[in-house]
Amino acid sequence: MQKIAVFGGTFNPIHNGHLHLAAGFAKALGAEKVLLIPARVPPHKAAPDLAPARDRLAMCRAAAGGVFEASDLEIRRPGPSYTSNTLRELKALRPDAELYLITGEDMFLTLEQWHEPDVIFSLATVCAAPRSEAGCGRLLEYARALRRRGARTRVENIAYLPISSTGVREAVRRGAGIAGLVPVPVERYIREHHLYLE
Repeated sequence: MQKIAVFGGTFNPIHNGHLHLAAGFAKALGAEKVLLIPARVPPHKAAPDLAPARDRLAMCRAAAGGVFEASDLEIRRPGPSYTSNTLRELKALRPDAELYLITGEDMFLTLEQWHEPDVIFSLATVCAAPRSEAGCGRLLEYARALRRRGARTRVENIAYLPISSTGVREAVRRGAGIAGLVPVPVERYIREHHLYLE
């Protein structure tokens, strides 16, 4: 059975912290593929300086290669980008695949407030890694609560790489370099398309 890791987000822009986390899970899970899925309309957070969906998808494609593959699944679908709908579509497309949903610490700890959490739990193993030393205990405790609801969970202590999309955007606005924060092709795309200047 093919193992596919699903990593969604605004990716505004995708950066090396995202890729570090996803690569760590790909290795831990033995996943053959990590799907990078930018959200068309993020349901969980307001994003006033959100780059157009086509640009965020293009940056994911620029960052892809090896185990990483960019997907336009949520970009093509109108309305809010609910993870439950994405997992339904992926399961229909790849019924034999074993799906793993990669989340960050903050998102994992709010899973029960997501749209149709039980659908998510039925379709994928939900994975998370801490952003701090104290975070691992919180994740493991919440994972136990989720398992009582029938969820399959996987918590891995992957070293946190302290890079944020907000920090990248602010650096671009200041005219500071972003080398080392994003992959080189993403840096080039941001520069050539004049993103995040305002």
